[in-house]
Amino acid sequence: MTSTRQIRNWFFGIVLRATTAALALTVVFGLMTTISQSLQAQTYKVLYNFTGQADGLEPEAGMTMDKAANLYGTTIYGGTGCGGGEYGCGTAFKLKRAGSGWIFDPLYSFQGGSDGAYPAARVIFGSDGSLYGTTTAGGGCPSGNGCGTVFNLRPQPKACTTALCPWKETLLYSFAGSDGAEPYSEVVFDHVGNLYGTTTRGGSSGYYGDGVVYELTPSNGGWSETILHGFTGGTDGAEPYAGLIFDNVGNLYGTTYEGGNLACSGGGGQGCGVVFQLAPVGSGWTENILYSFQSSRDGAFPMGGLIFDQFGNLYGTTPLTYGGMVFMLTPSQGNWAFTLLYSFSGPEGPEASLVMDAAGNLYGTRVDGGAYEYGSVFKLTPSSDGWTYTSLHDFCPNGFPACSDGAYPVSNVVIDTNGNLYGTAALGGTGCPSNPNGCGVVWEITP
Repeated sequence: MTSTRQIRNWFFGIVLRATTAALALTVVFGLMTTISQSLQAQTYKVLYNFTGQADGLEPEAGMTMDKAANLYGTTIYGGTGCGGGEYGCGTAFKLKRAGSGWIFDPLYSFQGGSDGAYPAARVIFGSDGSLYGTTTAGGGCPSGNGCGTVFNLRPQPKACTTALCPWKETLLYSFAGSDGAEPYSEVVFDHVGNLYGTTTRGGSSGYYGDGVVYELTPSNGGWSETILHGFTGGTDGAEPYAGLIFDNVGNLYGTTYEGGNLACSGGGGQGCGVVFQLAPVGSGWTENILYSFQSSRDGAFPMGGLIFDQFGNLYGTTPLTYGGMVFMLTPSQGNWAFTLLYSFSGPEGPEASLVMDAAGNLYGTRVDGGAYEYGSVFKLTPSSDGWTYTSLHDFCPNGFPACSDGAYPVSNVVIDTNGNLYGTAALGGTGCPSNPNGCGVVWEITP
């Protein structure tokens, strides 16, 4: 099957080399009316234009910020490995604040072997101050380009004496298919230092399974894996793209792209996705389905993860039906009540997780759609009458090949202490004139 990302990139002449199992489906229904407004922000700024060479190509993942407000991220392609440039296997990078500007620092180029290839998720910080992440391919799996890895990046142990200081990569785990394959999600730590994540494929059926939730535990200088749940493609869900979050009692929450209500998806028997909980019970974990999507009423095929508010409500997104939706799940007498917060118009909605500020406003990105249908950054403001939509930036007003501000933002948004927003756009920019579609950008929006 072909993913929405593959279709979008194929249409603009970019061939994806990482295999995905997601189904591309565009469903057109009548627009659910919601009061909205569009306000084009005048504070949008491109911080970095990727060149498609050693620095990387197609930054689909979001950014991670350290205590000094420096930014860290990944690109799926580019770098010096796997033939280099456009054919590279991806990079990890840092944008360091320098006065009123930013300095780009390439941290690592994936080589496509045991170290991994094609990182699609953002990196996160561990308690040791180093970075942890995943690659969708590479590793020791014999299937295709490999089944993916979990890795660690840290500065070199000796002081750097050159202008460029690449970090040292350590392979934590290499997926083999039966234990998972193609981890598109970021990882998350528990309070004792174990790592958790999802893989889109793999499981008991091998490489072509429906994905797993896994735990990695430090063990004798390495890491050992435990599968917490293997998805079957039935009512329990299938193909989790997003990462996981914990509640305050140790339960895990996430989404799957398919599975659930198998009558959904036009009767194709694949399902439109679920929101799930994994609860620790004794020495194992039990899955509870909090919600199964129905497509026409509430959205379909969630690819982004979930966030909690201070009251224990969950928020998430779906990219399809009505141009995508934003939803809330509220605990209610042992169950969870679904509320549709906002329904978008246009071809495709959010593929990433949301972020909430201290005032309870939600921020996110749309891959397609927006005023020019090349994506947007949006804000949803709560009020007594519902949620009000504000467009903070609509990408590419003049269309390709003039997308100097970027195009197709797949990433989540990160907010600094001053309320500035940061993210990436997978294509567009001015850094690689040889590619009319652009190689992607890192952007900032100031209030």
